[in-house]
Amino acid sequence: MMAAFSQPGYLKRNLINLSETIKKMPFRRKKKAGVRKIIYKQSNTDNLDKSYYRSLQPRLICHGRDSSRSLRLKTMISQRTFLGIMILTAIILYICWWILGGYLYPTSDGDEQHHEKELCNCEAVRYNVCEEHFQDTRLYIQDKKQEDWNDLPVIYFVTFTDPFREQIPKLLKLGYTLQHVPRVHWIVLDNALCNGYLSDFLQRFHIPFTHLSNPLPNNFYYNCEPNGCEDKKAAVDWLHLRNINSGILYFGNDDYTYDLKLFHEIRSTIHVSMFPVGLANKNGVSGPVVRKGKVVGFLTSRKSIRRWPIDMAGFAINLSYLPTYFTAGSMFGYEREDYLLQRLALNLNIIEPKGNNCTEILAWRTRPRKNHKSYDLAFSYKYLDNRSNLGPLFKSLYEMGVVEISDHAGRSLNIGLNGTSVPLYTILDFISFD
Repeated sequence: MMAAFSQPGYLKRNLINLSETIKKMPFRRKKKAGVRKIIYKQSNTDNLDKSYYRSLQPRLICHGRDSSRSLRLKTMISQRTFLGIMILTAIILYICWWILGGYLYPTSDGDEQHHEKELCNCEAVRYNVCEEHFQDTRLYIQDKKQEDWNDLPVIYFVTFTDPFREQIPKLLKLGYTLQHVPRVHWIVLDNALCNGYLSDFLQRFHIPFTHLSNPLPNNFYYNCEPNGCEDKKAAVDWLHLRNINSGILYFGNDDYTYDLKLFHEIRSTIHVSMFPVGLANKNGVSGPVVRKGKVVGFLTSRKSIRRWPIDMAGFAINLSYLPTYFTAGSMFGYEREDYLLQRLALNLNIIEPKGNNCTEILAWRTRPRKNHKSYDLAFSYKYLDNRSNLGPLFKSLYEMGVVEISDHAGRSLNIGLNGTSVPLYTILDFISFD
């Protein structure tokens, strides 16, 4: 053995053989973390083309940070997917809320709007008299005996009601208001068949009343929007049937709130009296524009095409003036209040402004609303003086918190005059009333 080691070149030959053997062995060198590198197994075949082998068996080895980067990429994809699902869910929930909100909480702004349903045509009235009571059984009214008020004209207070869930609470509020009004006859038109409970309910207030039943066809609720002309026509027909030609006619809905001063004001109506109604439209108030004691136009919530753009609760009529120009059978073809007022051959000169020249609000539309914010109005500060009733009127509305007034921003006021809309400055700056 020692002789073999002593042979010249033995160690050198063995080292060469060992190195060749090691070269032929497959191995993989450990790489530093974070360096992406493609490593291929070394083939035992020396003549195998390296590029061909590379196409057959590539191996991608990710070290250290690359593995975490792959996990981070998957996490980012999951987060984006989750975020997209949440956004889509929120959109679907908002659409469902918007749809259900329209049915469960219908908007009742009281503003003049263009509805999807057309106004129903005024059809023939087939009302029934359910019950009548003409005797006033109240002993005292306000601070006087009932007999002390006998010289006053009677106010025929006409109320339209529907058999809905709020019917009785609304009539209860209105009935206790009318209990404090002397010389009043309450005409209640129910859009349903005669209801004995409602007749008994009206008796508890001890005031004269007439309970009329005026059921409407189904198409009034499903195919078109009732415009109220049938109820007004039924009330006027009943007055003609009873030959009642004196007194004051006033239409008061059950979703309004009335100041007792209103009834004192309208008793002196000679022909037609008008006054503001609060919360009736987006201006915060509906009613006449008055300069120097004369009505010169009307506040409207949009460009008006109506001859008399006044709220139903904003006028009263003397019955002695009614038969001269009006017959109950001639109410067809008019929109809302217009079909009644236009038949009176009414003009601005004979309208009597009430409520301290229309500077006070004596009737309020108090329907429940979704939006309770103040109305933002663009109203020039120079018009807050006493040149018209609008100055004191909007000052009081501002103090009540009903409106916010700005000289440059907000909703512009429209003035209705002769069926058209004119700018506010036309009424308050250029028209002279001497």
